[in-house]
Amino acid sequence: MKDEVYRVALRHGVAVSIVSNGGVRVPVDPLIRRVTVGTGFDAADDWIAERAGPAAIVITADILLADRCIKAGAMVIGNNGHPFDATSIGQAVATRALMADLRAMGEVAGGPKPFAKADRSRFLSALDGAVMKLKRQAGRA
Repeated sequence: MKDEVYRVALRHGVAVSIVSNGGVRVPVDPLIRRVTVGTGFDAADDWIAERAGPAAIVITADILLADRCIKAGAMVIGNNGHPFDATSIGQAVATRALMADLRAMGEVAGGPKPFAKADRSRFLSALDGAVMKLKRQAGRA
């Protein structure tokens, strides 16, 4: 979803930080920066969560990172376009724990369903809406 993030960010003139513990390629643009963190457990998540706040949009499929960022006041969007908020994150965390237990017992296998066109469309719509909301709040829509 990085290409979609870049397009939305550049169209709206908002900064993007791509955070990883490895060499991720990003376009050369002053609005896009690559942040490389250490290789420690959850180093990227920690970097993101420490900087999340009311003026941030976090995009992640990691439920526990989403929970941390919501608690910090950030808007959080899953990579499938589903927004997480204070109401939905509790159920998502519980479902994650249940599925981890079921996988450990061998009751379920596999991961999430494949990414579909509808997911891409929902993601773009959610991201565009989140950016517009932040711009309105900042008085620069």
